[in-house]
Amino acid sequence: MDAPSELGDFLKSRRAALRPEDIGITPQPSRRRVTGLRREELAMLAGVSITHYTRLEQGRATTASDSVLDAIARTLRLTEDETAHLKDLARPAAGSRPAPPRVENAGASARQLLAAMTDVPALVLDRRNDVLAWNQLGHALLAGHLAPDSPGAAASRPNLIRMLFLDERYRQLYSHWNEEALLAVASLRLVAGRHPDDRRLAELIGRLSMLSPEFASRWARHPVRTCTSGLKRLQHPSVGVMDLSFENLCIPGSSGQRLIAYTAEPGSPSEAALRLLGSVAASSDTDFSAVQS
Repeated sequence: MDAPSELGDFLKSRRAALRPEDIGITPQPSRRRVTGLRREELAMLAGVSITHYTRLEQGRATTASDSVLDAIARTLRLTEDETAHLKDLARPAAGSRPAPPRVENAGASARQLLAAMTDVPALVLDRRNDVLAWNQLGHALLAGHLAPDSPGAAASRPNLIRMLFLDERYRQLYSHWNEEALLAVASLRLVAGRHPDDRRLAELIGRLSMLSPEFASRWARHPVRTCTSGLKRLQHPSVGVMDLSFENLCIPGSSGQRLIAYTAEPGSPSEAALRLLGSVAASSDTDFSAVQS
């Protein structure tokens, strides 16, 4: 991923999305060729020289202060996540180069924790959304159609974003697939901005862009958003509809690994469905609690 071009594309997308009348500019249709803000209008409103802003959008500015980036973010009405993404793109790590691919694994303590969470579906993911390990109920909830030991094979390790766009059975789990797809792409955009030197991440994005027009069209819109908790409605093939809360818990360290766990409201039909799924999973002849390589 080329950080300068990513920065330019991101700024252009946000300029195009902001109508002049939204910020007090009265457009003259006969003299206007763009629907969004012009470069000079954005520069003027942000208090930045047009030359400096143009160099920034073209990826030719080597430095950009917080004050300049914050002024541009305010003018473009960026969210907190989008502002952080702007700064990541504007100031990538000096001299960063694509890092050699490195196989990651869940640590022993994380796998022990997963195995102990017998009544809670849980997985350990890396920053690319590769599944590094899952417990029995996590596997049954999200990927019962895959081999229970699949997280242990690095070459074919499940990836939740790849599955969302390319695995029909996983895709059918989500009652609100469009919302889930946009959130997945927006979260991946944020991670990609923070790690422009991650070769495996770039390969994932490239492969999805080639194989899934749905992914490519959403990626081109430059959505940016982080999501650490919320509610998902799943249509499970074995136990039906479940409304499950989820939480992402960051695992200390620099790897970007996290544990995601799903719970149901006590006394709800979703809790009953989750218990039923647990009974089905427990009756399996294969013990795959917290499986990984």
